[in-house]
Amino acid sequence: MNAKITRNAAKKLREELDKPEHAGCMVRVYVTHSHGTHAHYGLGIDEPSDKDEVVATDKDINVLLEKGVDILDGVKIDYLYVPNEGFLITNPSKGNHGDH
Repeated sequence: MNAKITRNAAKKLREELDKPEHAGCMVRVYVTHSHGTHAHYGLGIDEPSDKDEVVATDKDINVLLEKGVDILDGVKIDYLYVPNEGFLITNPSKGNHGDH
């Protein structure tokens, strides 16, 4: 499985992961709901379990993805400042380029 984190997102995620209360935790991307071949994603900070695959990224941040959930393979975590500040999770490899 693969995951990508943009520079903006890595900066924000590192701020959260460096907090003492998140020691031993990683970034988790999960499917909130899906329909057809389209999915909506959620983001959190969590501890790994035996149901997870730990995916290394080029930003030195590991991402937890649930094993066997194909629509998670290739997710991209971005952080936008405009029009609204916040995280955006898409999966361009599955044709998902943003919420509709």
